[in-house]
Amino acid sequence: MTNDHIYNAIIVGAGFSGLGQGAQFVQDGVDNFLILEKGERLGGVWRDNTYPGAACDTQSVIYCFSYFLHLGASRMFCSHDELLRYLDNLAATFGLEKYLRTNQHVTRAAWDEAEKVWRVSTADGNEYLTRMLIPAWGQLGTPSIPNFEGLDSFEGDYFHSARWNHDVDLKGKRVASIGAAASAVQYIPEIAPEVGQLTVFQRSANYILPRNQRIFTEEELAEFQRDPDVYRELRHSIHDEREAGFERTRRQTDAAAEGMKLAKEHLENQIQDPELREKFTPHFDFGCKRILRTDDYYPTFNRDNVSLVTEGIERITPKGIVTSDGVEREFDVIIFGTGFHSQAFQAGTEIIGRDGLTLDERWGNSPEAYLGMTVDGFPNLFILYGPNTNLNHHSIVTMLEAQNRYVRQALTQLLDGSETEFEVLPETLRTFNEKVQEDLENSAYSSDCSSWYKNEDGKVINNWSGTVAEYHALTAEFNPEDFGLSRSDSELAGQGAQ
Repeated sequence: MTNDHIYNAIIVGAGFSGLGQGAQFVQDGVDNFLILEKGERLGGVWRDNTYPGAACDTQSVIYCFSYFLHLGASRMFCSHDELLRYLDNLAATFGLEKYLRTNQHVTRAAWDEAEKVWRVSTADGNEYLTRMLIPAWGQLGTPSIPNFEGLDSFEGDYFHSARWNHDVDLKGKRVASIGAAASAVQYIPEIAPEVGQLTVFQRSANYILPRNQRIFTEEELAEFQRDPDVYRELRHSIHDEREAGFERTRRQTDAAAEGMKLAKEHLENQIQDPELREKFTPHFDFGCKRILRTDDYYPTFNRDNVSLVTEGIERITPKGIVTSDGVEREFDVIIFGTGFHSQAFQAGTEIIGRDGLTLDERWGNSPEAYLGMTVDGFPNLFILYGPNTNLNHHSIVTMLEAQNRYVRQALTQLLDGSETEFEVLPETLRTFNEKVQEDLENSAYSSDCSSWYKNEDGKVINNWSGTVAEYHALTAEFNPEDFGLSRSDSELAGQGAQ
């Protein structure tokens, strides 16, 4: 069914980035937009990830929008349910329910050159028309399970951590965790006391720093509500501390050496067995992979019912897992903590731009976008949390807020100006991307390790090359000249204050 009404903007996805964009629109008086969400409710990754111990590894005081502080956060590192409540409150405060359409899985979006609109199709046969399309899928929403030989023959239960099967009772079971990174270090300590035997299969070690969880007292929470400036002061302090931590992600810096030292001390304080310490010791640059934060992961391996396996997995059998040394271990349940298809920026949706070119064809295995948001050949398309906008040192919400403001400027320009379409100039995108890749050469992200930041050719696709402040400066003002448009006073009208 086609709705002939033309929306000014359609946002695809109701997680942090999509809801943030909607809230930005509402604050600036932009109406006539929709948020299409494939799930039954809003929430994004904080709706989907319900595994035991699921929490954010970024401090809650900076993992929120500056205009909507998470004053009710019970602790410094919030659990998934608290973050979901925060998003519910964000939607309620800014009245986003009236714009939200759930159970609307966008399967295709095609640019209509004649009408200068995007035709957005959903799985249930609906079609929406919009002047601007804003995909807000994120980078960590599509779970990845490796194609292990024999997986379908396994007679027990198996599932991905991001699709946790709460109907499977782990009590007393022989459980395998394949993967030992960001999600696994949270659920492994939670399930270890419950299971009969837990075997963790680790492909490579990670740098782990202490989380140093802080639970706010009732008095502190009351003070945050009474005087939000107290909260803002704490927020600014942590923001500056994390921003300074960017230096740790650069190769061979004193800051990187300090990060390695802290991680080593954390390991040595919690693991006494020399052989186990060696298995947990990374042999690559600090920051090449995601830096993890946890206080209770290493101590879990001091339990008698928990073991670590570093041999590669050869195949899965009906009864269990065979490793490269020929040993077969039997299991009742396999949990895949194996991450996400982090470079599937289209989230399985077919995006068709000018002249029938799909975004898949335009990108191949090397996604790129100007400011991480817009691509030549795809007019009026602005991607949130797109290529080269992920962070290792700070809160992604700080990046999303900058993107939300920039996209609002672009939409205002589109509505106030005489132009009906914006398409970034190829040379604008090329110059930007070359600078990003040049800067990344000095980054630990580009050093010798396998990580979800890179494509199969070793090019860093996901991460931003600089600080949050540098990104905010680049996105502070929408520049029509980047899109081949003239910069006139009338065209710039309505951009508003930053």
